[in-house]
Amino acid sequence: MANKVAYILSRFPKVSETFILREIIALQDKGVEIELYPLILEKQAVVHPEAKPWIKKLHYFPWVSVDIFFANIRSILRAPFNYAKLWGSTVFGNVSNPKFLVRALLIFPKAVRMADEMQKQGVQHIHAHFATHPALTAWIIHNLTGISYSITVHAHDIYVTQTMLGTKLKKASFIIAISEFNRIFLAEHLGEEIKIKTKIVHCGINPAIYSGDDKASVKEKLHIKSIGSLQDYKGMRYLIKACELLVERDIPFECEIIGEGEKRASLEALIQEYKLGERVFLAGAKTQSEVAEALAKANCYVQPSIITESGKMEGIPVSIMEALGSGLPVIASDISGISELVRSGETGYLVPEKDPRKLANALEHVFRHPEEARSLAKNGQELVAKEYDMDANSTRVAVLFEKFLNN
Repeated sequence: MANKVAYILSRFPKVSETFILREIIALQDKGVEIELYPLILEKQAVVHPEAKPWIKKLHYFPWVSVDIFFANIRSILRAPFNYAKLWGSTVFGNVSNPKFLVRALLIFPKAVRMADEMQKQGVQHIHAHFATHPALTAWIIHNLTGISYSITVHAHDIYVTQTMLGTKLKKASFIIAISEFNRIFLAEHLGEEIKIKTKIVHCGINPAIYSGDDKASVKEKLHIKSIGSLQDYKGMRYLIKACELLVERDIPFECEIIGEGEKRASLEALIQEYKLGERVFLAGAKTQSEVAEALAKANCYVQPSIITESGKMEGIPVSIMEALGSGLPVIASDISGISELVRSGETGYLVPEKDPRKLANALEHVFRHPEEARSLAKNGQELVAKEYDMDANSTRVAVLFEKFLNN
């Protein structure tokens, strides 16, 4: 009999969270029965074709409904003291963060309804992606039903705020960190107990879908690609500024930024201000296959990520794995766990965050030293195949589920 695991996600389908989609598909292929429970049903113009079959079988509940009301009444009548204690703990745990408190009060009744559904479906274990609201939901359901749960921690879900983080992680059967940086971060903030139960399992890609063939000659022109949602922490404005510096240095290039988001208008304005309209392009969101095709046409990849004032930053961007898997020289900001993948002088080039001049210097170096860049790219491709293969890493997750199931 297959293990039945409920995945709790903040949003689904979400084009920028390809790594979760890949994981659930790989686990399903390995015989783990996955049930999806998103907190929000996302409506996006671009949806990965691989996500569409999952949309039809989501367990999605609105924030307010008659169904949710009666689920909570039943829970109160069954165990009034436990319900009141759990509600109080949820409020007390989030009271220091007004935003989290409001969301927790919205999530609580929905989590009670999810708990009923999971018991009805025979769910044996819950896995929450992100340590914020999905983890809170898993914690509430665990306290109502006794179903075990685990959490994957990524980036700003632990860096920006640690509201109720210790409570959620301490009750988890195990924690998955996508990097050693995250494991150390949790240990520093929450102690050795958390470090011991934290397992490192990288996000991954299927290397077979990315082209490792020879790229366009760097000697002729830099064909730069960058992938990421158009938000502050992705640092795209610094890449655009670096492109202006490349023009000043007479370096031939074109740059395509793949992704969509709230900063699109300001980035378009920056491109016009620097007179880069014929060289820098905002391509919008793309599907997995379209991203693979775009990377196949590039000869250089840049991840200009930054740490925002709130502390928001990357974990290890999957887009870097895709670029290295495609055999591209990679230039990335030296923040968080990125250096575990982009190893300076070994698998790519690291530059300080928020420094367009250093970024332009690295791009010029790739242009003027194509053989060196190609050699580092080959090393990076081999590292991705060895440590960031989705099939191998999903097997590690499946083994963890098996080991800790209802422990």
